[in-house]
Amino acid sequence: MALSVTETLIKPLEKFRKEQLGAVKEEKKKFDKETEKNYSLIDKHLNLSAKKKDSHLQEADIQVEQNRQHFYELSLEYVCKLQEIQERKKFEFVEPMLSFFQGMFTFYHQGHELAKDFNHYKMELQINIQNTRNRFEGTRSEVEDLMNKIRQNPKDHKRASQFTAEGYLYVQEKRPAPFGSSWVKHYCMYRKAAKKFNMIPFEHRSGGKLGDGEVIFLKECTKRPADSIDRRFCFDVEAADRPGVPVTVQAFSEEERKQWLEALGGKEALFHSFNRAIIPRPEGSAQLDKMGFTIIRKCISAVETRGINDQGLYRVVGVSSKVQRLLSMLMDVKTCNELDLENSVDWEVKTITSALKQYLRSLPEPLMTYELHGDFIIPASKYYVEVNEHSFVFNSVFKLQFPHENLTSCYCNLC
Repeated sequence: MALSVTETLIKPLEKFRKEQLGAVKEEKKKFDKETEKNYSLIDKHLNLSAKKKDSHLQEADIQVEQNRQHFYELSLEYVCKLQEIQERKKFEFVEPMLSFFQGMFTFYHQGHELAKDFNHYKMELQINIQNTRNRFEGTRSEVEDLMNKIRQNPKDHKRASQFTAEGYLYVQEKRPAPFGSSWVKHYCMYRKAAKKFNMIPFEHRSGGKLGDGEVIFLKECTKRPADSIDRRFCFDVEAADRPGVPVTVQAFSEEERKQWLEALGGKEALFHSFNRAIIPRPEGSAQLDKMGFTIIRKCISAVETRGINDQGLYRVVGVSSKVQRLLSMLMDVKTCNELDLENSVDWEVKTITSALKQYLRSLPEPLMTYELHGDFIIPASKYYVEVNEHSFVFNSVFKLQFPHENLTSCYCNLC
């Protein structure tokens, strides 16, 4: 009896565990390894600076796309394997049990009548097993056909969703000066009818654990220009209850950014050269107010004191992280008053000049204004009569209004 139990029940189940479940475990290890590799490559790819050469960026994009296709294929195979093992359990587990009962009924002569009583159940179970096996073969064929269809047209087989758009985005989380900001992966969902935008922090290394989400009601969405931020595929979303405080997010690719902008009703950030317009500015809130004049005069005074004889004074740029840190401290009322740029060795002259240039670029309107842009461009034309050039520029400068005229005087003294 013990031998019969071993041969008919234990060994088949052990064989199923080793061959079928063992194969699935190996597939899972392979899938987990490729998952980690895929996310690491995406993280590395998204950290590429937009200042890299186009050839380098295109090569990186191609590599990520190839890796995505490979991961896509592996995911389909893994799902197919899981479905197969689920179906196999329905007969691989029950069939050894049936064999065990058959042997037990044969072994026990006194159980002959009992075996007869169970005969109808045994036959019904046998039929069900055969039907299950047949369904398994048919289901496996259907799954393989569906897998091939998904491979050919993945966009036509996306699951139905209650959201207008959903997916992973990197959200910029700003920190107090001088710590800059960090980018955190979120799973975002948007309902267009309610203009409700959900952001849930997600970390795949923690087993897909979700953090506390945040809900904002969308006011507007704006595409970030490439020269306004050091990352690609970025756009801003602004909440209705926090006007003027946009949240910067990053998509995984240009195509995904276009899809999000279309769903959110996003618009391009327009830069007008010859008329006044509202221009989405880079990070910071530079203004020509009292605080702005204090920042500019502090930088100019430091340059006059320490670097007036330096070669390439405004041509040589400082380290980006140091420039951003200095700007953050200058634009904070508390830290700005404590900064002594004239006597501090912590801040290089090139860092100060780069911060000054960045502040001017962040102004809502250029120093010479949009209105007078054409007047200043005309003297630069090679067809312009040289005799009238200086007088034309002189007259254009005097057309400037406060505070642009006042700030121009500061730069005249520096020059």
